[in-house]
Amino acid sequence: MCSLSLKYQHIPLQAEYLDFVFFEHKEQLWNFYIFKPSLKQLSIMRIKASSVSNYIDQLPENRKSAFKELYETIMTNLPDGYESFLSYGMPSFCVPHEIYPNGYHVKPEEPLPFISLGNQKNFIGLYHMGIYAIPELEQWFKKEYSEHAKYKLDMGKSCIRLKKMDDIPFALIARLAQKISVHQWITVYEANIKK
Repeated sequence: MCSLSLKYQHIPLQAEYLDFVFFEHKEQLWNFYIFKPSLKQLSIMRIKASSVSNYIDQLPENRKSAFKELYETIMTNLPDGYESFLSYGMPSFCVPHEIYPNGYHVKPEEPLPFISLGNQKNFIGLYHMGIYAIPELEQWFKKEYSEHAKYKLDMGKSCIRLKKMDDIPFALIARLAQKISVHQWITVYEANIKK
């Protein structure tokens, strides 16, 4: 058991069940989102993989084909400079240290993340940092989504929740992947972390 103090709140945490902690910084206020999955959820969501192909091999059969197509769609449509890594346990597309030596400010030894894909309990999560950081891109994507999919968009701040494997808008995701070059992403990222 460990604890964390936030201003005047005291929140006890059980370290062995703490899987993800997301930090959000906006206008000098820190919000902590703590997700404590059950042991059953951990066995479904957490994939211990040594490579992207190893991650995909371990996916449930009903998601494997869609996940692989999604990964390949992004990989083939990203502008030059992004590379594929396992980052935070998920297949990710990042700016490598050779291009951006500072790495991710939260964990500088990690390359700068841009897009990640994760198998979650009820969906495939497409985590696009550009949608989070660029309001115009988010607005464009939301508008276009309804023209490319039968079902309503389910989206968080940077997470697009793809729940229907037969309704993934691959063509739209290809266009989304093409939108931001490595250097544009570095500029946006640096402008946001300095706020």
